[in-house]
Amino acid sequence: MATSGARGRAGGAGTAAALTGRAELTGAEALALRMTALLLRPHPTARPESVAGVVEWFGAMQAQDAASGLWSLGLRLPGWTQADVQAALERREALRTWPMRGTVHLVPSRDARWMLDVTGVRTLAAAGPRRAFLGLSLAEADRAADVLGAALAGRARLTRSQCQATLDAAGIDTTGPRGYHLLWYAAQKGVTCIAPHVGTEQTFALLDQWVPDPHRPDRDEALGLLAVRYFRSHGPTTRQDFAGWTGLTATDAKRGIAAAGDALTTVTVDGAEAVADPALLDAPRAPVDDVHALPGFDEYLLGFKDRSLMVAPEHKQAIVPGGNGVFQSTVVRDGRVAGTWKRTLGRTRVKVAVRPLVDLDAATRARVDAALAAYAAFVGLPPAVEWPGPA
Repeated sequence: MATSGARGRAGGAGTAAALTGRAELTGAEALALRMTALLLRPHPTARPESVAGVVEWFGAMQAQDAASGLWSLGLRLPGWTQADVQAALERREALRTWPMRGTVHLVPSRDARWMLDVTGVRTLAAAGPRRAFLGLSLAEADRAADVLGAALAGRARLTRSQCQATLDAAGIDTTGPRGYHLLWYAAQKGVTCIAPHVGTEQTFALLDQWVPDPHRPDRDEALGLLAVRYFRSHGPTTRQDFAGWTGLTATDAKRGIAAAGDALTTVTVDGAEAVADPALLDAPRAPVDDVHALPGFDEYLLGFKDRSLMVAPEHKQAIVPGGNGVFQSTVVRDGRVAGTWKRTLGRTRVKVAVRPLVDLDAATRARVDAALAAYAAFVGLPPAVEWPGPA
């Protein structure tokens, strides 16, 4: 795996040649390299073989839907099962919290604290209007965080319902969306983090107990780490995408790229400036006709503000119906969204309904079936795939 340090360089003869002048890429070439960076194709240097390795490669992985987060990891760890991934999370190889943009991500456990301090602080500072809407004062939110911290001290975890019951017993009303907001606030403050589920219920742990030895880089090092990890796992892409992903200001985004030094390089994509890991330029740039069944909340789509390389404009509505922020699971062929899929878990099988967005011939449908069979093997159930009938 390439180094994660802000000043590290991974390379080879091809990379050295590329760095003598700015690489010029077409959109199709950039998409092929981006799929490699996202670990959906073989990478010339990155071969993470654990949950910790995959999450550290990305720096953070979208995981507001727990099941989607598990499959995002399973996709990148061939042969692993859902139980394997859950066991790794129980070993604290990664954890879920709200590090940026007010959205749940998987992050390296030792990095949760500094990520909250560097990227979460802007979301926390902007929470006043939401508290006012919910009828909460800042003092009440802080007291809720203190109550949860005291209740979790010396305990492995509490379920979400136990956390809310604890707050209610302390005289803090958790009805409606107030309860969720207070749980979010305590995690955003760095008091708690999301621990693995107990059964189907979300749980929370005391962050300082769950991760007693956090990494504590200074601010410039932290910004550099964010830049290296984002661009090596998402590039080639733009500084604007980096700022959008992290929630950093444009100034801090530029500062992070500068702090990364020669661990990053600049390329052009259809004449526009982009940033990438120089090691990525040794990867094949020719399109590969591969097929993937991706979860809805995956870095493949959610890691970018500009998704035009991966999604045709006419398909946006099908992927995010009504623009409500709930992304459908996608069928991806050669880096482009070709359909969506929905799964229903039963006791004896997993039922999957596929909705093609482009014409898929019989051979391609068979490959989609194989990709969905890999998901079914991950959850440990035989698949039952349904395709729409003739129009």
